[in-house]
Amino acid sequence: MRKLIPMAGTVLATLVLGACGREAAPTPAGRPPLGGTPVAVTDTLIADAYEAAGTAEPIRVATLSTKLMGTVTAVSVHEGDQVAIGQLLVRLDARDLDAKRAQVEAGLAEASAVRQDATVQVGRIRALYADSAATKAQLDQAETGLARADAAVANARGMAAELAATASYAEVRAPFAGIVTRRFVDPGSFAAPGAPLVTVEDASTLRVTVSVAPDAVRGLRRGTAVTATIGDTAIRATVEGVVPSGANLYTVNALVPNAHGRFLSGSAAALALPRGTRRAILVPAGAIVRQGDLTGVRTATAGQASVRWVKLGRTVGGAVEVLSGLAPGDTVLVAGGGR
Repeated sequence: MRKLIPMAGTVLATLVLGACGREAAPTPAGRPPLGGTPVAVTDTLIADAYEAAGTAEPIRVATLSTKLMGTVTAVSVHEGDQVAIGQLLVRLDARDLDAKRAQVEAGLAEASAVRQDATVQVGRIRALYADSAATKAQLDQAETGLARADAAVANARGMAAELAATASYAEVRAPFAGIVTRRFVDPGSFAAPGAPLVTVEDASTLRVTVSVAPDAVRGLRRGTAVTATIGDTAIRATVEGVVPSGANLYTVNALVPNAHGRFLSGSAAALALPRGTRRAILVPAGAIVRQGDLTGVRTATAGQASVRWVKLGRTVGGAVEVLSGLAPGDTVLVAGGGR
């Protein structure tokens, strides 16, 4: 999707081109001639790409909540804070769980004592049975008692594990390193199961997502290198996946490294999806002249310097594509000299 020139600029450029055609605009009287190094314009083979607009979002976003219902006793972070994985973010009042923990620990201790007694009893009965001093029924009864004691201990341990898991929800911790982007509660707030408490995002890698027609994704595979533009900056991106999204469209996701926070999540972005090669006219950036919404190039014709208004395309390796207004063989003047 090519960038559009504002309407006022388009109309004005059309009028100028319509009036002058390919004639060079003379340098106004009294203004010194434009200087620069002459460079011949050539027809160049460049990589073609389809530009699709989208957004750059963080690779991971988590809005954290709890399974408990209780009062928030502490919130240890603010919006914009950097957090490490496992760092405590929010703590809830868990005094009722402390009381239950004491009950569960007492139950586990009792079950363990009963099991110890049953183990000793079984040992005695087995010895007596071996000497024919105890019946098979007595041995079976003792072993049944031991099995019940083992089950009681296992049940008590299960209750202790369940309580420990429940108690863990009283402390909300960061699932990954990132930045706190939203704080929903303060100390004294009431937390309900599933209600949001804090949002953390990891923007060390950004995901650029665009939607395009099927023809734009032919040959595009996971791992393909493409160019992403975030704001005014072009950067290398890697295709994460290409999936159909319905209505004769495909969604393309590409990952952009952002370890130092160079780009802001939520920024407008674009992907240049490769689609072969094409011929183009490129000029050095130093030949470009801008006047309001108009764009032109410094040209040299019959030894005279002038400005010719042109329509520009994208930047390719430090040069700028000219879509109309120049032809191979024309000469442009590059400020500062060279390409």
